[in-house]
Amino acid sequence: MQSLSDKIVIVFVTCGSAEDASKLSEILVQAHLAACVNISSVRSVFEWRGKIENQDEWLMIIKAPKVNFAQIEETVKKHHSYSLPEIISVDIDDSSADYAKWILEIAKMKNM
Repeated sequence: MQSLSDKIVIVFVTCGSAEDASKLSEILVQAHLAACVNISSVRSVFEWRGKIENQDEWLMIIKAPKVNFAQIEETVKKHHSYSLPEIISVDIDDSSADYAKWILEIAKMKNM
């Protein structure tokens, strides 16, 4: 069984612009909270304040050690333009061992 410190996650965050997603991705990678962030355009349909919204957004797919999630969440909330940003973490049960090792080496929290 893996320890928490050896687990990796994918964190999904949506942004209202490509620029916001790019800026936030760079902050996360430079801080070594994430090893890699993919950014893709998506169409989101959701209810917000009683109204159905249908808009373009940019999805950040963040690969990181699970132990970094709290700091990723804090960083996203601090720098995000939305009052309630999507921040969803999904545990990765299986992956290429070499890729998982790379994520853990690159994105280990420096203050642990």
